[in-house]
Amino acid sequence: MTFQTSMTRRALVCAVLATTSVWAQAQSIVMSSTTSTEQSGLFAHLLPAFKKASGLDVKVVALGTGQALDMARRGDADVVFVHDQAAEEKFVADGFGLKRLPVMYNDFVLIGPKADPAGTKGKDIVAALAKLSASNTGFISRGDKSGTHAAELRFWKMANLAEKKGSGYKECGCGMGPALNIAASSGAYVLADRATWLNFKNRADLAVLVEGDQRLFNQYGVMVVNPAKHAHVKQADAQRFVDWVTSAAGQAHIADYKIGGEQLFFPNAGK
Repeated sequence: MTFQTSMTRRALVCAVLATTSVWAQAQSIVMSSTTSTEQSGLFAHLLPAFKKASGLDVKVVALGTGQALDMARRGDADVVFVHDQAAEEKFVADGFGLKRLPVMYNDFVLIGPKADPAGTKGKDIVAALAKLSASNTGFISRGDKSGTHAAELRFWKMANLAEKKGSGYKECGCGMGPALNIAASSGAYVLADRATWLNFKNRADLAVLVEGDQRLFNQYGVMVVNPAKHAHVKQADAQRFVDWVTSAAGQAHIADYKIGGEQLFFPNAGK
């Protein structure tokens, strides 16, 4: 083999490897999403089905909704899957996302010690927070600008207690799982999405105390990041995920995800 032939073959191998690397990168998208969708186990159930249907991998970065949207604003994600409708609509209005589509819903629940020392048990989240404030009972807030944190702050505002949450109120600046762990270890109350709660194992003496209030409704939405803001966004592949997760097949997979026979999320795309 001549030196020239050897160099030619080496160059060919390098070109093939480079092409393969680019192809492999093109076969995945980055999704910024919430800790609730990740820690509930939904994506472990959902994404293999999407890959089977599309051949695409989805790399999930799980953050609070506010952080997930900020990540997308920086151009570090191709698609966003979160649960704070007002923030999502602003994200689109500001030109960072294409059309926002509803995907699924569940609800928030107030978790606390089974003995319920603050007397919160019932179906009224606003009344429950008023009792927590008046009794200065321990309450763990996510404090992380997540969709759950945004909902919690709305409920305090509804109770006219945005500045009077009580001395027991503590912000952890953490995800849903860690917040539940802190509440379990300290006997405090915490607002959680039902899906993460159902998948949470370290419950200690905690139980669901407030549920069924219509204000606890928790809607999730999905958006492709606008390539006009960031040209490297994989719009076509991201749109394939959005189209699939809002299709009959994707919606059926969401409905099929259960823990202990209990459905965690309820599909409502197009409604």
